[in-house]
Amino acid sequence: MYLAGLDVGSSGCKITVCDDRGHFVESHYQPYDSRHTETEHTIDAHDITAAVETVICATKCKPDALGVSSFGESFVLLDENDNILNCPMLYNDPRGSEECKMYDREMVKNSACLAPAALYSLPKLRWYCRNRPDVIKKTRKIFMIGDYIVWLLCGSRVINYSSATRTMGFDVRNLCWRRELFDETGIDVNLLSCPVPDGTVAGVSYKFGLNGAKIISAMHDQNAAALGAGALRDGDAVDGSGSVECITPVISRLPDDMSACDSGIAFLPYELGMYVGCAFSYTGGTALKWFRDNLGGGESYSVLDAAVGDEPGNILIMPHFAGAATPYMDPDSRALFWGVTLGTTKYELYRAVMEGVAYEMRVNLELLAGCKIKPSRLLATGGGAKSRVWSQIKADVTGLPITIVDVPEVGAAGVILLMAKQLGLYSSLAEAASVFTREGETLIPDPKRHSRYNELFDKYRKLYSLSRELR
Repeated sequence: MYLAGLDVGSSGCKITVCDDRGHFVESHYQPYDSRHTETEHTIDAHDITAAVETVICATKCKPDALGVSSFGESFVLLDENDNILNCPMLYNDPRGSEECKMYDREMVKNSACLAPAALYSLPKLRWYCRNRPDVIKKTRKIFMIGDYIVWLLCGSRVINYSSATRTMGFDVRNLCWRRELFDETGIDVNLLSCPVPDGTVAGVSYKFGLNGAKIISAMHDQNAAALGAGALRDGDAVDGSGSVECITPVISRLPDDMSACDSGIAFLPYELGMYVGCAFSYTGGTALKWFRDNLGGGESYSVLDAAVGDEPGNILIMPHFAGAATPYMDPDSRALFWGVTLGTTKYELYRAVMEGVAYEMRVNLELLAGCKIKPSRLLATGGGAKSRVWSQIKADVTGLPITIVDVPEVGAAGVILLMAKQLGLYSSLAEAASVFTREGETLIPDPKRHSRYNELFDKYRKLYSLSRELR
């Protein structure tokens, strides 16, 4: 039996096919462009549809089941003839910035388990109601990206719980749409898809060359990455080390105090009746790429890694190259270098960039600890996890053991192992995870280096407030 995970991202979509014993068969990727101006950041839904068709048609082993995961927040509006009425806004589109201030903050936090912000769907839908009522008047269906693709493939209108959470209008505790929030927005909640548990079979499809494949509404892409990393226990947390650095802890119950939401933390429904949190930095791997491309002198990551040494440096770099995410949520924050001298080498600067990202991770871990979320280990995924040097720095800075996940496509692995369990191929997620995920080396914090990083971290925590005084 062949299982496929279709991950629909903001810059491209990828299909990964495995057999039911966890053997990789094939994958295909199709990029698409987003559009950026001073006032708009959008993507074309037609481009997404074409890319989905391209990658599915490219598969040689036609899957028996296909699960869809996707990025969140962006939505597609259709008229009575199913014509697309909008270019979906990306999370960083500024429209909705004023509208997000119009919601009852405490009510949203306690219901949606996140704080109102312009990146979510409801404020952007409210922008449409206020600025483009002609579009809303024609709208007969509202989709998020994932349920739009599921509908295209099999005609069913369902949205998985974790993706629904990213609208800001989903009641995470009661697992249903919060009608009052949609009424306040000016949107008929019946225009949206029906919320269903992650991993629900939505229907079957013969489109794009599929031969009656079961279509599964899988999950939000962050949930997929956490599951694919094997994060199944309270105390597990995933360090997604890609362009953005994201920490995703697994928790058995929601915090009693939702004050962490004020710092940008969001909580999503997860498998096994659990939840995940989401803390992130805008610049993870992109900070290292910036250094390599501009200051690296043409040297590769591996050459730079080999030259940085093992001991903590004395330079502090606050890596806010694209603003600050959690816990500051400050788009105007900028990167700051401290302690640079005429004797500083590029390798010392490179290590300091690595350390800066790790310090930001620790800031977020301390924020999570404030609401009694204390991971016992980090499961490292993404391109950054390939750097043993950087992973050891993260372990030394945070004081947590870091296990490298030996899975090339953790998001696809998460979707596929969930499907395998839901289709009855395995009796539990743990059994499925033992087949589709693998743990590699575990890096243990060095006590002496961790002690030195504690001293440096006390200084690092002062940089943000100092930088604000300079604006």
